[in-house]
Amino acid sequence: MKKAFIWFIFGLCGCVTPLKIPPKFKPTLITTPDFDFAVWQKIEQPAAPYKIYIEGDGYAFNSRGIPTSNPTPRGTFMRSVAFGDSHPNVVYMARACQFVQNKKCEQKYWTDGRFAPEIITAQSDAIKQIIRGNSVTLIGFSGGAQIAGLVAVTHPEIKVSKIITIGGNLDHPAWTAHHRVPPLENSADLNDYRDKFAQIAQIHYVGSDDMVMPPFLNENFAADKQTVIVVEGATHNSGWDKVVPQIRASD
Repeated sequence: MKKAFIWFIFGLCGCVTPLKIPPKFKPTLITTPDFDFAVWQKIEQPAAPYKIYIEGDGYAFNSRGIPTSNPTPRGTFMRSVAFGDSHPNVVYMARACQFVQNKKCEQKYWTDGRFAPEIITAQSDAIKQIIRGNSVTLIGFSGGAQIAGLVAVTHPEIKVSKIITIGGNLDHPAWTAHHRVPPLENSADLNDYRDKFAQIAQIHYVGSDDMVMPPFLNENFAADKQTVIVVEGATHNSGWDKVVPQIRASD
């Protein structure tokens, strides 16, 4: 537990990338039987709907494509979007093994097993602890989109009112095939739940210049093409400013 605590403090102190944390957002460690989750949460009306911003894959690989020993994200994009959301109940939620690590944090959980069933179960358990039976909008960036979708379709007891994705990886088999990299063999796949997923209100923002998650991947996956909005000039990690106000304003 000491190692987990050290990594949590590492994240909270801003040692990765400095970011001013609004006083209303309280750092919290959410524990589940398998994984722990670092969250920053602003809960002003506990019985009202929640918005949870789910982080992307983080620093899973270095610039040479080699898996890292710690997937904590180096950027602050998703945190900054969450921290500017004026809704009463807003949570930024890291992924398993980001900011905080325990003995379960094997490298596979940020490589080919990043969407493993046990990861989805743990993230779902953590979300249930946060929202306590209230409805929630899940906003997922990059791989956080797959997490949001899998949580919603495999845990119907979580009242997901809407899913919003930003540069989201909704179809990881198509994504790995496009980039000619090994498939995520130890991961669950949203393709197996497409009918259930289509029943959830959703909107997907894709960047016209995103080479990591090209727009056609989401356009091919979406049951309703009108749910996919192309953001001109956006790459995977920049150019989203023009849609951030819409994301924050969404219920």
